[in-house]
Amino acid sequence: MIGKQDKTPQLNIFDTPIKNFINLEHELCELSLRIEWETIEKDFSEYYSDIGRPSVPIRRMVGLLLLKHIYNLSDEAIVDRWIENPYWQYFTGEVVFQTSKPFDPTDFIYFRKRIGKKGAEKLLKVSIQLFGKEVEEDEVLIDSTAQEKNITYPTDAKLHKKIIERINKIAKQEGIVLRQTYTRTLKQLMIDQRFHQHPKRRKKARAALRKIKTIAGRQARDIERKFTPEQKEKYQRLFVTINKILVQQRGDKNKIYSLHEPEVRCLAKGKEAKKFEFGNKSGFVVTKTSKIIVGALAFEGNPYDGHTLEKHLNQTESLVGKRPKVGIVDRGYKGKKMIEGTEIILPSVPKKGASQYQKQKARKRFRARAGIEPVIGHIKHDHRMLRNYLKGTNGDMMNTILAATAFNFKKMLNRIKVQILFAIFRLVNFILDTFFRNLNALNIGLFQD
Repeated sequence: MIGKQDKTPQLNIFDTPIKNFINLEHELCELSLRIEWETIEKDFSEYYSDIGRPSVPIRRMVGLLLLKHIYNLSDEAIVDRWIENPYWQYFTGEVVFQTSKPFDPTDFIYFRKRIGKKGAEKLLKVSIQLFGKEVEEDEVLIDSTAQEKNITYPTDAKLHKKIIERINKIAKQEGIVLRQTYTRTLKQLMIDQRFHQHPKRRKKARAALRKIKTIAGRQARDIERKFTPEQKEKYQRLFVTINKILVQQRGDKNKIYSLHEPEVRCLAKGKEAKKFEFGNKSGFVVTKTSKIIVGALAFEGNPYDGHTLEKHLNQTESLVGKRPKVGIVDRGYKGKKMIEGTEIILPSVPKKGASQYQKQKARKRFRARAGIEPVIGHIKHDHRMLRNYLKGTNGDMMNTILAATAFNFKKMLNRIKVQILFAIFRLVNFILDTFFRNLNALNIGLFQD
């Protein structure tokens, strides 16, 4: 059931409307006026039932979700800081200043699951519509990046240790007595396998690694034998993952790198400082001139870049209402040169008969293509995409789209801030100009007298 927000509360002597003591020309206040909150509430109402306990108001939930990604804060931090900031409360639709938390931080988890990819795309569309006709450019820039998952750097020793610890935990929960827990043995073996590349430690470290794997397999077989049919069904998915980890070899494809995030893939993007990244591939579509994000998608696994173009262009068409005529990409997208009416251009050697004008035009296009790199850098470092804390492939998609949405909102906030400063500068300039004109006139009058 949708929770309702009282827009005209009965005030008492101790309650003061927020707008009475904040600067209504602040960029967040200006932005809140430009967003069509009634349309958002109408669009998101389909995710709620007509019966049951009233929910948190949609504007409050959506507003806090946007602020969380705009200011790069965790679920817990944004809820805590919302109490301290009257501008954030005004942005989320509060009329009177609140002194208690708006909701429990775990409500973000249920809300993200509730709206899913379609709901996140609706928010991205709202951020695009803020810029009006500016987003309807004929040429767009497309690029992909690795979105790292919140997992430790995977090694065989860590994975097998996790298996042993997880099995011991399950046995304790289910009241199963294993032959041995190997707690003390495992601690010593993990010490022994350290610095395994050192020549003097190599033999001992390799023996410790083999022993840890043996213990992991032994524990898995021991608990599976003692499971009841109901317990087997309950933990079936987990033990499929465990058995895959135990049999996978170094050169295998689609290896599992994390016990709690089995969908994670190894991505090699050719970076000198970071040869391998563990997560998923995400792609963005950015307008060539204004650098507004008009498309954002996360992909399961590590697909070839060229195979993702069609999905990107379809999403851009649905969000903007117009299909771009030209997509400018890098050499990682080699393959198709035309996709449903959109020309795909990538850097190449100019044709033999190309004129100087054509060469210069191509050079400018590919210089403009490099402009997507800093955009991706800002999305990662400023809007919670440097490390993805959301679970599963749905979490990958949600984090990518919400980070792109936050980038667009932040861009608009910066524009509003510049407009406010420019208006103040013009006012000050007008006052000083009037003052000096009057002073000059006064001096002339005195001189004539």
